[in-house]
Amino acid sequence: MYSEVVVITGVSSGIGRIAAEAFAARGCRVYGTVRSLGSTTPIPGVELTVMDVRDNASVQRCIQSIVDQAGRIDVLVNNAGVNMLGAVEETTLDEAQAVFDTNVFGVIRAAQAVLPHMRAQRHGRIVNVSSVLGFLPAPYMGLYAASKHALEGLSESLDHELRQFGIRVTLVQPSFTKTNLEAHSLRAVSPIPGYDLERALVSNALVRQLDSAPDPSTVAKTIIAAALGTWRMRIAPSGQASLLQKLRRFMPSSPVDASIRRTFGLP
Repeated sequence: MYSEVVVITGVSSGIGRIAAEAFAARGCRVYGTVRSLGSTTPIPGVELTVMDVRDNASVQRCIQSIVDQAGRIDVLVNNAGVNMLGAVEETTLDEAQAVFDTNVFGVIRAAQAVLPHMRAQRHGRIVNVSSVLGFLPAPYMGLYAASKHALEGLSESLDHELRQFGIRVTLVQPSFTKTNLEAHSLRAVSPIPGYDLERALVSNALVRQLDSAPDPSTVAKTIIAAALGTWRMRIAPSGQASLLQKLRRFMPSSPVDASIRRTFGLP
């Protein structure tokens, strides 16, 4: 008998993949969603299933199939996400909408598909993977930061609405993690030359940060704690993320601003 039925989106690589493995190691029945089965390496103990969080029919079909097989869903981890590199001015509305379609509307689609089942069973946990950029700004990642800021507000409101049904929502806020984030980031397709110098500085700083960042296992442990442990609204993994959370809360805005510019190599 499995302890919990867990659905985690975006498990083809990075944090999602490691988290799926960790849930399976805990004895959970784990369904990991991917956009294409053919291009995904199997994960031991994880049942891979096709879902495109940008497509409502795909999300509904996937969730119903899981409920038909497992009988319930105890935990939904909204992990799927995309980054966007580019100045706000040079990012088209179509590009901005693409980021929000995955990072915000994808979360809404998955939650709306799962919640009728969680409400009927009178329990559940939704874990939304946010970022330190959900409470800090990031130059040349404005659309990504905006989507994570939106996710933070959405999650807190949703948690208030769902408590009456025995369902809680929590946020995990990782910092830089050794994944393929920079390589897989969307980039504004119509760059403005005036931003070239600073954009390159930020891109290079991001590569350096990712090269020296911890592997995803720390974030995966935090996701498991958020899903299966005592409820907390926000949980930052130990290390840089936890430190940044405290700095944002207690430090004056001017030193925080200066620290952000140093981190990204901006004068």
